[in-house]
Amino acid sequence: MTPNSHWLDAAQQLSHQGQSYVLVTLLGVRGSAPRDSGTKMVVSVDATFDTIGGGHLEHKVTQIAQQLMRDGQGGQHIEHFPLSAKLGQCCGGNVSVLFETFINTNINIMMFGAGHVGHAIAPMFAGLPVNLHWVDERSELFPATVARNTQHVVSEVPSDEVGSMPPNSYYIILTHNHQRDFDICSAILKRDDAKYVGLIGSFTKWKRFKQRFSHRGFSDSQIQSITCPVGLTQIAGKLPMEVAVSIVGQVINIYQQDKAPTPHKQGVEWSELKDMLDDSQANVATLIQEESHD
Repeated sequence: MTPNSHWLDAAQQLSHQGQSYVLVTLLGVRGSAPRDSGTKMVVSVDATFDTIGGGHLEHKVTQIAQQLMRDGQGGQHIEHFPLSAKLGQCCGGNVSVLFETFINTNINIMMFGAGHVGHAIAPMFAGLPVNLHWVDERSELFPATVARNTQHVVSEVPSDEVGSMPPNSYYIILTHNHQRDFDICSAILKRDDAKYVGLIGSFTKWKRFKQRFSHRGFSDSQIQSITCPVGLTQIAGKLPMEVAVSIVGQVINIYQQDKAPTPHKQGVEWSELKDMLDDSQANVATLIQEESHD
């Protein structure tokens, strides 16, 4: 994806990747302006896609959009710009800009193993506000259809993929090989920044792993950060779907505890929006008049 990408392509790809972005629209244009009403661009955390005409206006709009993402609040916001009075552009017109902010969920999960349990878990995560990175060395085991929030990662050394995840990620280890499980867990413990680590296995397996981790120099608190056996203890059963429900339930329980209640937002009535635009045009006219008297 390049800065020349169409705004719609950029929005779709950023959404697929689970990245935050702001859709910017020229809501109203009066007088001379670089672009017409309805022109759009997309601003991500570190890039812009398409253009609303460049210049100081686009620079200022990009700054505002990135601040909205840093604030972490989704929703709509309107700003008004007299191009000559505020921004020093020679166009002389004025524009109203709509910012629509789409915030990443920040729930990033890496799941290792494309066996029966992994295949039962993946469709559940497809319907949840998470970004799933599903890792296995056997590409033929992945389903042909990929959910919007899921990325299949084929890796001969799955433990190497741990380094690609952001801090506070969730890890679920379900591979068919105990040594591979140990190597993945070790890589996660070395980072020491996981939100959740779930390891499939018996109490006997976990006892052996704890001894090996201790011999590797990991602290008791690091070792105890791993949940093994993985899943909710209240859900019994060994069928793949039963185990999957137990694991997904545990993940949901953890991320729901971190969610702060958000106030309910009402939509803006058209009459209210019209009044806002009319007021803004009056304010712009006043600014322009004051500028002409300076």
